[in-house]
This record gives sequence, C-alpha cells and structure tokens, in this order.
Amino acid sequence: MSTTVRAAIIGSTGYGGVELIRLLAGHPQVDIASVVSSSSAGAPIAEGFPHLNEIRTELLDDVDPALLKSKADVVFVATPAGVAAKITPSLLAEGLKVIDLSGDHRLKDRAEYETWYKKEPAGQDYLDQAVFGLCEIYGDAVRGADFVSNPGCYPTATLLGLVPAVKAGFIDPASIIVDAKSGVSGAGRGVSLGNHYAEINENFKAYKLNKHQHIPEIEQVLSDAAGRKVVTTFSTHLVPMTRGIMSTMYATVTGNRTYDDFVSLYRNYYEGRHFVRIRRDGAYPATKEVAGSNYCDIGFAVDERTGRVTIVSVIDNLVKGAAGQAIQNLNLMMGWDETLGLRFVPVYP
Repeated sequence: MSTTVRAAIIGSTGYGGVELIRLLAGHPQVDIASVVSSSSAGAPIAEGFPHLNEIRTELLDDVDPALLKSKADVVFVATPAGVAAKITPSLLAEGLKVIDLSGDHRLKDRAEYETWYKKEPAGQDYLDQAVFGLCEIYGDAVRGADFVSNPGCYPTATLLGLVPAVKAGFIDPASIIVDAKSGVSGAGRGVSLGNHYAEINENFKAYKLNKHQHIPEIEQVLSDAAGRKVVTTFSTHLVPMTRGIMSTMYATVTGNRTYDDFVSLYRNYYEGRHFVRIRRDGAYPATKEVAGSNYCDIGFAVDERTGRVTIVSVIDNLVKGAAGQAIQNLNLMMGWDETLGLRFVPVYP
C-alpha cells in the first residue's frame, strides 16, 4: 500500500457527509483534506455536530473546485438531488476523482430522471461516464474509474437481495414485489413535519407508494440482470428508528427450487465478497444486526405451497446504503482491498 489519498467531502453537514467523516477517520490510506458546505462555509464543523469537538477542528470550506483541487485528490459529493449535477462537471474538469452519493448520476435516461426527481438532469456525457457503484454487482467496472455514482440505500438492500436470483433465472422478474422499510435518518437532517418526533414516534406509515424516486434505479439494474425490461411494485415505509433498512421481497419461483438451492446460489454468487452475509437454517436478518456496519445480511423462506420465495435483506442506510459503500467504491477505484477501513463489527445491541 503506497498511496495516501486526500479526500474532500461536499455536504459535510448532512447525515451522509458526517458519516463519511466518521468512517474515513479510521481509513489507513485516506486523509480528510477538506470538509465542505455551501450553506455553512466558514463555520467550524463541530458547531453543527458537537460530537466532532476536538476531533475535527477545521472550518467548513465553500464549494470551490479550484480550491478543492489544491487540497484533494477525490471528492465525495453528499448533496441533495439536483446539486451534484451542477457541480460535478467542474470537479471532473479539475482532474478530481468524484464519488456522487446523490441520485443525480444513477439513471442513464435523462427523461426518466426528470420524471421521477422533478429536477433538471445531468448532461448525457456525464451520465454515460458515471459507473454505477453497486460494488458486489459492478465492482469490476468500478476498478480504476474516475467517476462513480453511489447507489441509493433502498436500491442497495433490494438489489443485493434480488440480482443473483434474477440472473440465475430462479425467479420470475415480472412477479417481484418489494416491501421496504427505513429508519428516519434516510430522510436527511432537514426538518419537516414527516420526520417530526411527535409524528414518527410510536408510528409506522407508508409513503411515496408507486412514486419513490428509487424505483427506476432498481428497475434499471434488474433489467440489466434479466436481459429484458423489468418493472416492479415497490412500497416504502417509515419506521420509528434512527438507522436501518429492511427490504422484504416476494417473487414466484421458477422450477422446483428449494430453500437450499437459494442459499447455495447466493453463497456462490457472493463468495469472496466480505460485506454480504447469507443466513441459513431459517434465520432471518434484523436491522440491529448490521447497525453501524457495511454489511448486508440476506435470508430466505421458500413456500412450496404458494410457489413463492420471500427474500429479506437488511443494511444500515447510512453505511452500506451511503457512506460505507462510497468508501468501498473508493477502495476499488484506487485498486485497494475493498474492505480497507471498513472491517468493523456492527454495533450491538
């Protein structure tokens, strides 16, 4: 290991950005050279995040590509949708490597982005250039790349749970139904009625039914895996917890596939990929079992009576669903071991 990379984090005052700060602090090959926030430039980052007192003492930089070029080699863009599309061209023009944690470069179809995100899409050249960084599926394409689009949290849990079965023809892609649930940190740090304590505490609600912006991202990858257009029913729910995503997926089994067939398929597919753990013996994963970690745990139940399989996939939405996977992508981009700086045990209980 010879190279130390200087990293800048744009959007350091959001949950994804501050999680990058936490995780990169333990990375042996990365120095955080700049923490950036256009809304809070000039203020100490610990002012908004007191848990960083005496850990990060610098002031927040403004978004200035030339300044970032003088300080950094790679930029993590952890901004709301619509922002990354505007600033990424300047960052790439400065010769910086870019990992975009927003949704701005995930969808290859500009019209589809505009339909689902209701914002001006990125230029087609940049969409074509961005590598979709779902590491366990597209890791070979990420190696050596200069520009990676980090997947969304819901798509990460859902696609890791579905892609092996779709690729192998174990399930009928047309039958897929996804029932997904997220902790409130997935909504970001902004204050709104929907994530107000009195609204979310002791409550459990569905939202954005058939309208969630992650639907086309999931369908894009499933279509690639199936070799034909795939559409899904994808339902999202907000649960009164801080971290975690659980995607529970239902599909019709093709042939006479058994529970053991699914376990064997997934173990073989993810062999050598440290961060996907396959459950067996009827043990179903829970969000607390991956909290604070970069793991995705997957379990199965095959119902011979109905001919359907239930696949349960869990991640920490801020780690494997955002900052952890972004660092995993950085490791692959730099040709390092993809587990570097990420081999920590989940926080339990």
